[in-house]
Amino acid sequence: MSGRTPRLSRLRRVVPEGRSARQANAARAGRPAEARGGRARRRGAQPKVVALGGGMGLSASLAALRRITGDLTAVVTVADDGGSSGRLRDELGVLPPGDLRKALAALCGDDDWGQTWARVIQHRFTSQGDLHDHAVGNLLIVALWEQLGDHVQALDLVGKLLGAHGRVLPMSAVPLELQALVKGHDPERPKEVGTVRGQATVALTSGEVQSVHLVPHDPPAVPEAVDAVLDADWVVLGPGSWFSSVIPHLLVPELLDALTETRARRVLSLNLAPQPGETEGFSPQRHLEVLGRHAPKLALDVVLADEAAVPDREVLTEAAKRFGAAVELAPVARRDGTPRHDPELLAAAYDRIFRMHGRIGPWR
Repeated sequence: MSGRTPRLSRLRRVVPEGRSARQANAARAGRPAEARGGRARRRGAQPKVVALGGGMGLSASLAALRRITGDLTAVVTVADDGGSSGRLRDELGVLPPGDLRKALAALCGDDDWGQTWARVIQHRFTSQGDLHDHAVGNLLIVALWEQLGDHVQALDLVGKLLGAHGRVLPMSAVPLELQALVKGHDPERPKEVGTVRGQATVALTSGEVQSVHLVPHDPPAVPEAVDAVLDADWVVLGPGSWFSSVIPHLLVPELLDALTETRARRVLSLNLAPQPGETEGFSPQRHLEVLGRHAPKLALDVVLADEAAVPDREVLTEAAKRFGAAVELAPVARRDGTPRHDPELLAAAYDRIFRMHGRIGPWR
């Protein structure tokens, strides 16, 4: 947030030294659900699902998940530095709102109200002036941040206005810079490894991304995001831009702690195809390998992939075993030949995974 607005970081939950996020959450478990800010579980309730990511990959996952659960939370990366988001970030010192806006649009319903608001917040101005290419939703979100001084409260209010089928949270309360070690970013020095700065630049690099990290290196997680992960039945990671939207969640220490300590089942949703630039030429198992290098202690329960995008199931199965995960292949791509997920097919795949691999949950 800018200097004119109280920062959300002052609202962070304080965890006593030596206590993990799981232990702190467990200490609250004996209190009534109302006191914990949640609601009591009841038989027949829907699964609590948390989806992590950013951009169009997260939007695809949310559009599917909202079809099978009414208890859905999106935790969104905040390292974008391009386009309208980058301009607002540079001018006002705010979190980049673009990926948050896309997540809210994906959670809009299929009725007239939902689809109208989805179009409105995604609408971009076309002009010869300063408003050119700004998205309406970005301006609305930033205006509420400045009015309310609270990232979470503002996003909840936008979600209420849109009738969103779920909640959207930033993964951190401070704007983050993504940096990558890239081999061959300079075509004239193909063997040289250098640092590339900025999510937009990393996503489009022609070199081979070796690893990524965030600046600041130890960013604070939004407490509500940590609580959502710890309280979930299922956590979904991916699909999306691997180095710039998926892996950054594993670089926020409190969020990574929650992901490793939660009792939720964890599903990793792979992309339909390598992304030109940052994952050019990556096999499905290569995606898992780089994920493991960034978060060696992360365990998974299921790896979901489109059956047509996996040339060798046995190799992928071996890679998934290193995470303790089973592989589920399903047709989840649109039938028009484009590398985009079909919301209905992806929803069916998630629903089957939740039923087959989940513990006997209260939603059964």
